[in-house]
Amino acid sequence: MAGVIQMTARRPLLSSLLTRMRDRSPGVAASLLGGAVAAGLGLGSFAVLVMVLWISSPYPDSGPSGALHVAAALWLLAHGAELVRTDTLSGVPAPVGVTPLLLLALPVWLVHRAARDAVDAAGAGGAGADAAEAEGPPPVPARTAWTGVVLGYLTVGSAAAGYASGGDLRPAWAWTCVCLPLVVMAAAGAGVWTAYGRPRAAVDNVLILLPGCLRRLLLGPDARDRLGTAARAAGAGAAVLVGGGAALLAVSLVWHGAATRQSFLHLTEGWSGRFAVLLLCLALVPNAAVWAAAYALGPGFTLGAGHTVTPLASAPAPLLPPFPLLSAVPDPGLATPLNWAAGLVPVVAGVTVGWFTGRGAVAGVREAASGGVRAGAWSRGRTAGVAALAAVLCAGLVCVLAALAGGPLGVGALSRFGPVWWQTGGAALAWIAATAVPTALGLRAWRCRERRARNERDENGATIGKPRVERVETAAAETAARVPRDGTAGVPGEGEGTASVPMPDGGAAAGATAAAGPSATAPSPPSPSSPTYGTDTAGPADRTFEPYVSYADDTAGSADTVFEPYVSYATDNTFEPYDFLPAPADAPQAPWDEGDAARKARWAALREASGDPAEPPTTP
Repeated sequence: MAGVIQMTARRPLLSSLLTRMRDRSPGVAASLLGGAVAAGLGLGSFAVLVMVLWISSPYPDSGPSGALHVAAALWLLAHGAELVRTDTLSGVPAPVGVTPLLLLALPVWLVHRAARDAVDAAGAGGAGADAAEAEGPPPVPARTAWTGVVLGYLTVGSAAAGYASGGDLRPAWAWTCVCLPLVVMAAAGAGVWTAYGRPRAAVDNVLILLPGCLRRLLLGPDARDRLGTAARAAGAGAAVLVGGGAALLAVSLVWHGAATRQSFLHLTEGWSGRFAVLLLCLALVPNAAVWAAAYALGPGFTLGAGHTVTPLASAPAPLLPPFPLLSAVPDPGLATPLNWAAGLVPVVAGVTVGWFTGRGAVAGVREAASGGVRAGAWSRGRTAGVAALAAVLCAGLVCVLAALAGGPLGVGALSRFGPVWWQTGGAALAWIAATAVPTALGLRAWRCRERRARNERDENGATIGKPRVERVETAAAETAARVPRDGTAGVPGEGEGTASVPMPDGGAAAGATAAAGPSATAPSPPSPSSPTYGTDTAGPADRTFEPYVSYADDTAGSADTVFEPYVSYATDNTFEPYDFLPAPADAPQAPWDEGDAARKARWAALREASGDPAEPPTTP
């Protein structure tokens, strides 16, 4: 009984300890599992592909174990690790260092997605900001998710490297220990950064390690706009370079179509072998595009030690296997104007970088017009600096691509195969900086000139308010010339033949009608059922004529004009929608609501002034 009590007493302690460990580092298990699953998916994809090719091969060289060893070695090669081939004719191991760039995209994408999904503790795989707002557990800390994914992936990768070391294609341990962790850490960091909404603080922590001049350039005012513009311009320039290289590759393959077709048909026999060759060509197409871009930049690429292919001249290449992509290599000898036309590719890339930089330089004008933060265009020096920074970033991307696209394929003559990364990067920096900086400055000047011209047209052009003010002032002057100073017009009546009639708000047209003579039509009396809005006690001498002036142009008129905003009828007891004709001097001045006698007296005065013998309407 005591033992049972002791066991029941220890269970809460053990559960609380586990809970405390889980709360201290949430998401560790999920992150480790995500990294391991990403590595397993990559290995499984390569294993399935190699096994399909092995099964379909009519003359396989080894059994299933050999095929799985090849799959593990290709998976490591996709991460940039160099392999060593031991089954050579001479017995000397030969390195294999050309990484198919298309194969590199698969593990990078898997690691990136695993790290992004590991941030969400529930495994939903959303952005960090969205996961924080949504119901459920909070997002996993960035360090925890990154560490878990990297450790889980490298654990499976280490096992795969140990398994591949027993085959004919063995990994070079120095390259494996460097390239595999670098690729995994970079892809996982990008995934975690994306999951947290790409915060600026993470970038600043990296940029703080740079030298002082670069740090002031990248961390000064508007550093986010400058760095973002430079990064977009560099990415666009690198894409144009690689795309231009792919176009050159396609043109060269079509130009050497007969040699390409012959090499593809005679390299192997059977549909399974040709399918394998086709897959290998597709995986190496990005590498060939980078080679063509290096060719367009000037340094070109090497097909062995001492055999360089450039737009100016091509050295005779050594004996190479009849591979379809190698058939696109230009013929040896001096170059022709068709080869020189490849120089248009870096020019277009530099113009693209300058165009993106120039757009970013004048984006502040549009943002200021729409209520943004920036107040205007960048200065010439800042625009040139951002263009130069974009050229540096683009050259760095080209260096990385050139280093991955080439490598050794053997010893001796084939120890150098592909573009030289530092030569290709230096040429890219020179080309893009020479074209991007003038393009960015020219586009900035053109956009600023268009903006100034538009502002001048807006300032000197006619507006809506001025013509209306002039028309109102002209109408007021004409009305004042026809109307007496007391604001009344003569209407035929008794005694002197005219009666003082105040002008309504209709303006000069009403005054002219009232002064036309006996035949002029007087204003029709209002209906007896019309509502009353106050009393009419003002005499003719107290009435003044005010010409119509639009509320919008009230301040542009006479200095005595006072702007009165609109007031609702329900709250304005002094508003009178129309006026009445004045009664004769001998008529009693009584309020409108004093009774029928006052109304009859008014209508009598109106009848005498207008000559209408009709009786006024009576109120029922």
